Amino acid sequence: MLWVIGITALATSLVLIVLQNFKTSERVLERKIEHRYAVFDPQFRREMSVLLGPAIVHGNQVTALQNGNEIFPAMLQAIRSAQTSITFETFIYWSGEIGEKFSQALSERARAGVAVSVTIDWVGSTKMEQSLLDSMKAAGVQLHQYRPLRWYNFGRMNNRTHRKLLVVDGRIGFTGGVGIADQWTGDGGDPEHWRDTHFRIEGPVVAQLQAAFNDNWIKTTGQLLNGPSYFPALKKEGEMAAHVFVASPSGGSESMHLMYLLTIAAADATIDLAASYFVPDRLLIEALVAARDRGVRVRILLPGPHIDELTVKIASKAEWGALLQAGAEIYVYQPTMMHTKLLVIDAEFVSVGSTNFDIRSIRLNDEASLNIYNSDFATQMTAVFEADLLAAEPYSLARWESRPLRQKFAEKVLLPIKSQL
Repeated sequence: MLWVIGITALATSLVLIVLQNFKTSERVLERKIEHRYAVFDPQFRREMSVLLGPAIVHGNQVTALQNGNEIFPAMLQAIRSAQTSITFETFIYWSGEIGEKFSQALSERARAGVAVSVTIDWVGSTKMEQSLLDSMKAAGVQLHQYRPLRWYNFGRMNNRTHRKLLVVDGRIGFTGGVGIADQWTGDGGDPEHWRDTHFRIEGPVVAQLQAAFNDNWIKTTGQLLNGPSYFPALKKEGEMAAHVFVASPSGGSESMHLMYLLTIAAADATIDLAASYFVPDRLLIEALVAARDRGVRVRILLPGPHIDELTVKIASKAEWGALLQAGAEIYVYQPTMMHTKLLVIDAEFVSVGSTNFDIRSIRLNDEASLNIYNSDFATQMTAVFEADLLAAEPYSLARWESRPLRQKFAEKVLLPIKSQL
């Protein structure tokens, strides 16, 4: 009898622990945000500055880098030029050719006396050989894996850092969608090489990237990285206004949700969204439909036949009907996995970073996003978006309505766990 009670108690405890992973922030928006102003209205910037965290700062230069052929050389060049500090946080870091190159570059700078601090997500580094970790640590890299699985944190196993942050000497920053793995190398032109965009950043907003890195570094090590090696005086480098804000379940998880809802509500003419994982909640769907109702052109670019998460593909498609019925244009990318995360509003506002347009990114992951308020840059990113559309196929309402019954059934099965995908 006692063993039955014991097994029951253990099973109950395990269920309760697993259910902890389904908890979301207490601060959850419940009502649609109304269209009160446009993105070019000063009121939009005022509210974005105070509601999302760090204020918008001016004098920045952001350069868009396309695919591994542009992204990795720029990141490695910056690392190899480091004189005082390197801070680097990523979700995916796998063994392979590009993983070895980053390891060697980080290790060489550490041996040269540069303070190198690296945070890698424990789940995202499961395909990373221990020897690669050991070699960096032996070289003097201060390397920590974020939330390795332990009995005492099993209830938070689903809270991963999905941030992609690199800051060199406190002056040059990078963020975007790319992970450190060989599928991101190349030009994104075939199924073995993913399509992605990353961004090189200079100017005062780099200090906010550094603060974003410090957020999880403190959680992981209890140590604050500060002083002029990390936060030097930053001069004007360009004409772009921008800010970086973070989100995590432990604080500010609704910031991403709020950002998406505020920007969609402010759209007057166009919304261009490239989303590698598209599993929006009810409010985001309603916001996009409301934008269509007031005449906004909504174009959504999503992965097509090549996607690394089949469950996401199935769950995502369940949400397309309402959007297609409202007149939104959905396109599915054909050549390879489309991993870009990009939102452009009215050729005036751009949001990039690690955040996906799904519930997991909004409420479970630790994320960081860079918002840029600059019409020239927005026009440039619209051109990038439209170039990707040339390699995509339009997806019609008729096609959605005629999808197989087994697919509709799978969508229903995944509905209860949509937030975990």
